[in-house]
Amino acid sequence: MRKDPSPTLGYVNQGRKVPKEVDGISDELESMINDHLVSNGGISLAQASSNNVMLYGNLGNLRRGGVGLDHKYYSEMNYYVGNVSNGGHEYGNCNYNKETKPSKEPSDLLCRALSTRMDPERLKIMGNEDYKNGRFCEALALYDAAIEIDPNKATYRYNRTVALTALGRLLEAVFECKEAIQIEPRYHRAHNRLGKLYFRLGETNKALYHYKQAGPEANPDEIAKVKILQVYLNKCSKTHKLGDWNTLITKTNIILSSGADSAPQIYTLQAEALLKLHKHEDADKVMSKCPKFDVDEYTKFFGPIGNANLLVKWAQVDLVNGRFENALQAVEKAIKLDPNSKEANKVVRKTQAVTNARAKGNELFKVANFKEACIAYEEGLEHDLYNSVLLCNRATCRSKLGQFDKALDDCTLALNLRPSYRKARLRRADCNTKLKRWETSIQDYKILLKETPGDEEIKRALLKAQTQIEKQDQDFERT
Repeated sequence: MRKDPSPTLGYVNQGRKVPKEVDGISDELESMINDHLVSNGGISLAQASSNNVMLYGNLGNLRRGGVGLDHKYYSEMNYYVGNVSNGGHEYGNCNYNKETKPSKEPSDLLCRALSTRMDPERLKIMGNEDYKNGRFCEALALYDAAIEIDPNKATYRYNRTVALTALGRLLEAVFECKEAIQIEPRYHRAHNRLGKLYFRLGETNKALYHYKQAGPEANPDEIAKVKILQVYLNKCSKTHKLGDWNTLITKTNIILSSGADSAPQIYTLQAEALLKLHKHEDADKVMSKCPKFDVDEYTKFFGPIGNANLLVKWAQVDLVNGRFENALQAVEKAIKLDPNSKEANKVVRKTQAVTNARAKGNELFKVANFKEACIAYEEGLEHDLYNSVLLCNRATCRSKLGQFDKALDDCTLALNLRPSYRKARLRRADCNTKLKRWETSIQDYKILLKETPGDEEIKRALLKAQTQIEKQDQDFERT
């Protein structure tokens, strides 16, 4: 997310590509400014440029200050839109978090203030102008204000859907679009929007239904894409049952690149395939791209079982990548959602066993009881044979016990699972140094130094290994 380079100069369009999808975008802003140029100790509208409006202290320019602004109104308004100017959000966009979602009270106060000066249709026009210029958070706040004044206007709900989509809040967008359709069942544009959202989320049957209801708004090419996606989803299901993991990765990549880029079930399928192939780091990268929806919204959309399945996959990926506490939290939530899930119960037992073994081993290692610590880590590996953290920890114990060859084997296996695992690479380089395998250790030290060029300890270790190589060469020449 890029910060506004000049926050004191009003809105800056940050180069977003804004689709022209919002109802009623017009050129009425200029006349509206003249009609509502008010400054009487309440909310002040002022002209920021030929096409922009700003409400001092919040909507529009988002600047602090503003002559004649009542402090109480400013504070309440600023909180309502998420404190865009000073509370963590950046200009023209926002981060959304369920815990920081504005409460209803400031929203009501803002709407009462605005409704005394303008009708909801004008708020919609202002929101459209903001949306058109890539200011999605500000547009959303204005649509919210219009909805609170007139909650039964389908176009306001639709416009809010489009703004939420632009902010990546897709599940909220779905719920809002359904509200618009409930108000106006034959709202073709809303049905078309819902079809697009369901396509991105990988819900093909629902997407086709709403495209059918969209009438002339529906694009035949988009309908064709949904049907192709259905075919690939069926292929993925068959491939998963066969356990053909490499093919599954290929097919899920095709689905994600086709436009279903926010379908969690596709990311989890791909991550599962990578876990089966012991490519733990790659699985972690895949899940990092998976949309992170609010838990309650995800449960409402996909159901408790769907959410539980996702949480189980998160737990498995976290576990093999050393995030033990995160894994335990995720799988415990999964069991609460779906107590009868055999997979969730299996994963929770495994996670608890591995977590306990690691904690026991760490305590023994702290008091230099390396032999018993090694046994503790081995107990954890009985439950998770390819856990890179336990392998690296056992390698450290074996190194302390002088078992350098065994330690090297553990480090190499850990690095095969997670090539960027720095601790395992450092331990392997150190073991090769102790075994005087200088050339092999140099390879690892060079990789480590490339990752952290300023690490003086790595520089010294690399220099020592290079010096030993030179010394060996000189000794060879003398013989």
